[in-house]
Amino acid sequence: MHPDYLEKILKARVYDVAIESPLEAAPILSARLHNSLLLKREDMQSVFSFKLRGAYNKMAQLPAAKLKRGVICASAGNHAQGVALAAQRLACKAVIVMPVTTPRIKVDAVLARGAEVVLCGDSYDEAYRHALKLEKLRKLSFVHPYDDPDVIAGQGTIGMEILRQAKTPIDVIFVAIGGGGLISGIAAYVKRLRPEIKIIGVQPVDSDAMARSLKAGRRVRLAHVGLFADGVAVKQVGKETFRLCRQLVDEIILVDTDETCAAIKDVFEETRSILEPAGALAIAGAKAYVERSGAHGLTLVAVACGANTNFDRLRFVAERAEVGEHREAILAVTIPERPGSYKKFCAILGARNITEFNYRIAGEKEAHVFVGIEVQDREETARLTRNLSRHGLKTIDLSDNEMAKLHVRHLVGGHAALAKNELLYRFEFPERPGALMKFLNSMRPDWNISLFHYRNHGADYGRVLVGMQVPPKEMPAFRRFLRELGYPCWDESANAAYKLFLG
Repeated sequence: MHPDYLEKILKARVYDVAIESPLEAAPILSARLHNSLLLKREDMQSVFSFKLRGAYNKMAQLPAAKLKRGVICASAGNHAQGVALAAQRLACKAVIVMPVTTPRIKVDAVLARGAEVVLCGDSYDEAYRHALKLEKLRKLSFVHPYDDPDVIAGQGTIGMEILRQAKTPIDVIFVAIGGGGLISGIAAYVKRLRPEIKIIGVQPVDSDAMARSLKAGRRVRLAHVGLFADGVAVKQVGKETFRLCRQLVDEIILVDTDETCAAIKDVFEETRSILEPAGALAIAGAKAYVERSGAHGLTLVAVACGANTNFDRLRFVAERAEVGEHREAILAVTIPERPGSYKKFCAILGARNITEFNYRIAGEKEAHVFVGIEVQDREETARLTRNLSRHGLKTIDLSDNEMAKLHVRHLVGGHAALAKNELLYRFEFPERPGALMKFLNSMRPDWNISLFHYRNHGADYGRVLVGMQVPPKEMPAFRRFLRELGYPCWDESANAAYKLFLG
């Protein structure tokens, strides 16, 4: 028999630690979207995310004997802080198992609340498995981050508050999905009382476990998840959350990294608060929904669910936000290598602001320019590309080219005559000591590295572009090297940006 979530949410104990977060109008975004957008500000909780609701509700309902022995959880971030705070308030012991790759700021935040931190494994999955072992060994109570009825009910109090706070009828509520606890709780309450309100989940394109599971009709386990929105980087959703989402969620929208960065900037301009990537997903989803559906005059609610981000990640967010908003075009333009060409190129651009310009002489007849240009939208980018081409300047739009945006813009330097048999691969290295040495030790010593580019983006993994000189007859050995290395990678040898500027 399934739980009665309406009753569980109404009886949930969350307000010993949680505030009733504001439901705030977002006038700037509302005007741009031609819809009324309201932000549910869960980033204003004491631990800067909604996670304390579910954690406290679960722990507050444990029998006294179990609470006395203590609790344990696995988390690299917000759930850890929620459990640590709940344990502090309930005067019980808490053990938090975190991956060794967890940024120090998050470890320190948990330690500051008196919890014991155990660092184990490179990923959440490894930390989770270790936590389950410790649970049995030390006879602790496990507090799951999402797949638990009491946790789901605690998060569901957000839905209760939204319906109480809204001054006008709501049409759509947008909620980020990782394991599914937040959206399950909100949907369980809202759909029971106001079934006409649409509940739309939002996931990153590279962490879409719930979207794939709903499409397949069963829980799908992802082999790899993107870690930019680390708060929702879940390989497999919960059993109970999957059951509830199948029943109650109307749709799932996928957004990319650039759209997420643009949403972070939007909320900053609206509130002067900086959301973490997972915290901004719902806003990115609301914008995508309006763009794709043409919705007009609706009341939309987006749950701003967290603000625990690393300061050093902001550089990357700022760099990608304009592209995500389609207000910056990234173009590769071929111009004749003769006096006056650059002046002609700038004249065609007109009064548009150039945000970036990279050029290095490459040949006698033509030059390749990597340029960023301020635009209003995608349509202006398309018009600009056509106009440049009409004037005899071959133009490639690189605005959606991940390698160009991550690496090539920092590497424009001409072709290398010595780089014969060069293969170009984009890797994601674990952001930990020894990751590079593992790569180098796994490579055959006679494969020369002809290009290497890395930038720290404040994420839990490093984005690396590597050129390697591998003779064609050794390709079977190279493919075996990639399999055994185990790092996520993409072959970029045919990428247009590489061929123009580096290959």
